[in-house]
Amino acid sequence: MKRHLIGAAIASALLLTAACSTKEEVAAETAQEQIANFNELSPLEQEARIKLVELKSMMEKAQNNKIDVAREETIVWFSEQFLTFANWDEANRDSIEKAFGYERYYAKDKKRLADELPDFERQKVIDILDKGIEVLAQELRGEIKRRPVNKVDWQGTKASDNMFISNGKPIFPYDYFSKTVGQPLTNTDIYNDHLGALYHGGENLYPVDHDRAINSFLLKEDGRFDQELMKELTSIPDTNVGFLYYWIMGIPKWVEEREPEVRKGRSLFTGFDVDNPLVRDVWGKIIRETGRLTKGKKVTELGFVLANEPHWFSEKDHWTYRFKEMNDISSYTLNKFRNWLDAKYSGDVAELNSNWGAAFTSFDQVQIDIPLDTKFKGQPMWYDWMRYNMDRSTEWFKFMQDELHTVNADADTHIKIMPRMFMDNSRSGGIDTEALAELTTMVGHDAKSFGSKNIRPGKSSEWIEKYAYHWGIVAMFHDFMESVAPDKINVNSESHFLSSGQWRDLDTRTSYVRSVYWLATLLGMDANMGWFWARDPDGSPEDRLEGDLDFFDPGLGGAYAGSNNMQPHVTNEVTQVMYDLNSFSEEIVELREQRRPIRLFYSETTAINADDYMTQGYKLYEELFFEGMPVGFATKNIIQKQDNGLWDVVVVYRNQFVTDAEFAALQSYLNQGGTVILDTKDALSLNEYGQKRKQQLVKGNGKLLVLNTNNIAKIKQATLDEIKPSSKPAVVLKEINGVAHKTTMWRVVPNGKGGYLVNILNVGHNKANIELTLANGKSVDITDMMTSNPLETRFEIASEQVLLLEVTPK
Repeated sequence: MKRHLIGAAIASALLLTAACSTKEEVAAETAQEQIANFNELSPLEQEARIKLVELKSMMEKAQNNKIDVAREETIVWFSEQFLTFANWDEANRDSIEKAFGYERYYAKDKKRLADELPDFERQKVIDILDKGIEVLAQELRGEIKRRPVNKVDWQGTKASDNMFISNGKPIFPYDYFSKTVGQPLTNTDIYNDHLGALYHGGENLYPVDHDRAINSFLLKEDGRFDQELMKELTSIPDTNVGFLYYWIMGIPKWVEEREPEVRKGRSLFTGFDVDNPLVRDVWGKIIRETGRLTKGKKVTELGFVLANEPHWFSEKDHWTYRFKEMNDISSYTLNKFRNWLDAKYSGDVAELNSNWGAAFTSFDQVQIDIPLDTKFKGQPMWYDWMRYNMDRSTEWFKFMQDELHTVNADADTHIKIMPRMFMDNSRSGGIDTEALAELTTMVGHDAKSFGSKNIRPGKSSEWIEKYAYHWGIVAMFHDFMESVAPDKINVNSESHFLSSGQWRDLDTRTSYVRSVYWLATLLGMDANMGWFWARDPDGSPEDRLEGDLDFFDPGLGGAYAGSNNMQPHVTNEVTQVMYDLNSFSEEIVELREQRRPIRLFYSETTAINADDYMTQGYKLYEELFFEGMPVGFATKNIIQKQDNGLWDVVVVYRNQFVTDAEFAALQSYLNQGGTVILDTKDALSLNEYGQKRKQQLVKGNGKLLVLNTNNIAKIKQATLDEIKPSSKPAVVLKEINGVAHKTTMWRVVPNGKGGYLVNILNVGHNKANIELTLANGKSVDITDMMTSNPLETRFEIASEQVLLLEVTPK
C-alpha cells in the first residue's frame, strides 16, 4: 500500500507539471490514461511504469531542446522488455525454478530464487530508470553535456584494415553470439540498436545439424547439397552486416560408415579427425560452395568464423576427458606425425632414438600413446608431439581458409580461440595462438572475465584479494594478440564478460560491466558478441531452453540462470557502455594505437616445456601494466617481421627453453642496436629438447643487461630505466588507494590540439585519490569528456570507474 501511495503521488506531480499547449495536454491525457491502468499492477511494476512516464516526458522536452536521447530510448526499451519478462517469470515459476535447478550453484535455492526473481527484475528496472531520470535531468538543467550517440550503421558498416567503419568513423559493433533461435532475423524485438543487429549463422548450438550455421550435413553421400538445409544460409536477408560460422562439431553417419576412424582424435567442438582425407574432401566442397553462395553478402562483413573454441588436449587426466576427447589418434594423424618427425630430424632416425630413448628402425615404425602421460613433460617426446599437435591444427585451418579463398579471395576469417589456450600453463591443446592470429585475416577469440569469485568448488579466485574483477585475463590476452597482429580487426565472437560456466552473480555490478567492456575495447576489441540472449519477445526462454534438457554443464540449461537474461541493469549497461565507446570511437582508437615500448619475450618452446611459464610471466606483466604505457610482447616472428623501432626494450623473463631460431632472432635484434634484459644467466640456455646451448647472447651493436635475479621489482625497475624519455607518458598519474599495490591504469596520447587524451580505469576494490601532472611540471586544466565538466588536478576515482579526460597545459 505504501508503494502504491508513493506511486500515486509521483503520478499526480507529473500531471501537474504538464504545460497548457495542446500537444502537451494530449500527452498529459495519455499519461493519465496509462496511470489509471497501473492500479491493477504489482506495487513495483506500478512504480516502474510511473517512472517510465516521467522519463518519456523528460525525453520529449530534451528532444525539443535538441538533446540526444538515444541512451534514454534504450533504458525505456529494456525497462518495458523486462517488465514483460518479470510477469512471464511470475506466471511460470515452475519453469524458472527448473532453470535455476540446471545450474548446480543455484540448485539448492532454486525455489526461493524463482519466487524472488520477478520483483528482483522489477526493482532493477526501477534502478535503471532512476539513473536515467537523474542523468537526463542534469543535462536538461545544463549541469552536464553529453556527446550524442554515434550509432552503428547495421546496414552499411564496413571492415577496414584494422577497424570497422560506420558513417566515416571507427565503430565497435556489438550483439549476442547466441540469440533466441526460431525468431526471424527481421524481428526488430530481437535485432535492434538495443540488443545489436548483426545477422549471423551460428547461434544454433544443440543440436548442431540445422539452422543457419554451415555444417557437415550440407553435403549428401551422393555429392549433392541438401538444398533445404542450404536455404537456412541463402535465405539470410542481405540487409544487415554480420558473420557466418563453420560449425565443425558433427559428421554425417555416411562418413562414419565409410571411414571407421573418423571420430578418433575428435574434441568437443571438432567432432571428427581433421586429418581424415574424406573429411577434407567433404569440407572442401562445403566451404567452396558456401563461400561462393555468400560472396559479397553483407552477412560476411564481420568474417567467417572457422571454428568454435577449437582444442585438442592430448595429456592424460585433462578436464576435457570427461567429454571423451582425444583419447586416441587415427592412423592418418600418426602417419602425418611420422612425416613431421622425419622432416624435423632431417631423416636421421638415430637422432630421434637418442632424443626419445627409443629404438625405432625407421620413422614409419614410430609409435606414441595419446593422450600422453604428464610424466613426460619437459622431455623431447613431449615437446615433439605438442609442437606437432599445434602445427597440424594450424595446417587444418590453413586448409579451410585456402578453400574459402579459392572462391572468395576477399573473405575475412577468424577463429574463436579460447584465451586459456594462451593464458593457462598447459600447452597440450594443439593451439598456437600466435600462428593462428597470423594466419587469419582477423583476430578471433572469446575472451572472458570474472566479475565475482569462481563458483566452482576448489577453483581459485586469488585475484579477488587485490582487484575488483579479473582484469588480467582480458588485458594480457589482448595485449598479446595486438602485439602479434596490430593491423588486424579483433573480434570477440562470444564475450563471456557477463557470465560463464565458472562465474555468475545475479546482482552483477553495472560498474564492472562498464569497466570490463571499456578495458577490452581500449586494448583492441573491435566487435563483440556477448553470451547470450535467450528470451523470446513474450519473455519465455527460447525453444532450446524449454522442456527437459540433457546438456553437459555448462550447457545452455545451466547458462540461463543468473545470466543477463535475468538482469535488466546488466543488459542495459552493456548497450550504454557501447554507446559511449562508439561516441568516443576516434579517441579510443587513438589511445590504443600507441607504441608498446616494453616487450616481454614470449616463447612457445618454453611454454610447452615448463610447468608455470604463464603463471610466472603474468606476475611481471601485472607489475608493468599500471605504469601508463601499453605493454607488448615480442616473439621470434614479431622481431623478424615487425619494425623493431616500435619498442625500446625486450625483457626475457623465465625463458630457459628456446629454439635456435628464437635465439638467433634475439641476437639479430641486439646486432641491430636493440636492448635486451635477461633475468638470469640461465635464460635461453637450453634448446627445445633441454639440451645445453653453447652460445650466449652478446651485445653486438645494442645493449645487453643480465640482472641475475628473479626479483620482479628489480626487473621492473631495470625495464623502466631503459624506456626512452619520449616513450614515457606526457601526463603522470599518482594514486593513493589504501593498499600496497597499484590499481589504476592510465593511457595518454596527444590530442592534436596541444593537449592530451587521458583514459583512466580503477580496477581496485577501493576508491583512489588521483593527482595528474604533466611530466614537464607544467600545470594543467582537465575536462571530463563524458560530462564536459572541469576537474581539479586532484580528484577521486571510484572502484571500477572509467574516466576519459582532456588535459590541456595552462
